[in-house]
Amino acid sequence: MRYVEYQVPSALEQIGQIHAIPVKRHDQKLIRHLIMVGGACDPECAGPHDTFGVRDRAMMHLCFAAGLRVSELVGAMMANLSLQRPPSLLVLGKGRKERCLPLWKETAADLRAWLTLRGSVRVPELFVNAGGAPMTRAGFEYVLEKHSRAAAETCPSLLDRSISPHQLRHSCAVIMLQATHDIRKVALWLGHADIRTTEIYLRMDPSEKLEAVEAVVPPELRRGRFKAADALIASLLADIPAPPV
Repeated sequence: MRYVEYQVPSALEQIGQIHAIPVKRHDQKLIRHLIMVGGACDPECAGPHDTFGVRDRAMMHLCFAAGLRVSELVGAMMANLSLQRPPSLLVLGKGRKERCLPLWKETAADLRAWLTLRGSVRVPELFVNAGGAPMTRAGFEYVLEKHSRAAAETCPSLLDRSISPHQLRHSCAVIMLQATHDIRKVALWLGHADIRTTEIYLRMDPSEKLEAVEAVVPPELRRGRFKAADALIASLLADIPAPPV
């Protein structure tokens, strides 16, 4: 209906009635994300060093470090990448909203390595496939799954686990929240138009709740004591039959 209201303005009244329908409540489980082991994210445990291995590492590193949606990753343009100090990437997100993201030194190094091997491919996209065409969503999902299976041999946390591109984005958000303790900065980094979308990371981050526990003095509860002379206890004892002799 959000799409139709722009295409068929004459139906705004009916669309407004549909928007007014309350959303059915459903179970909201905690999102799954990757953990940091020794300062590195799990998918980086493995990866070949040939041309496409360098490309794959650059894609995964950029997707994770910048918290990109998969559409933003495969849609990244060469013209929007700057590797000058400080390195940055101009991202076109949802709603055609642009945001400029600074890049880690390690991410910039991986991108430089990929650009050295990319060659003179006549497409504006930053990442291309083996045929020289722009990388697709399905292509990156295949790359991520392939390296996740290989990394599972040395990273036990990846065993029997399906890794999606969006989990890299979730992992970036969690790390940003733990580092900054500012949900607004996380929303700005991820390109969320509504900060309520970013609040899902508050539910899953235990550090925020631990700080609340440490800041509050636990209440002291006085322990009660039952007395044998209590009328209730006495009546219950009277109903218990005497043991056989």
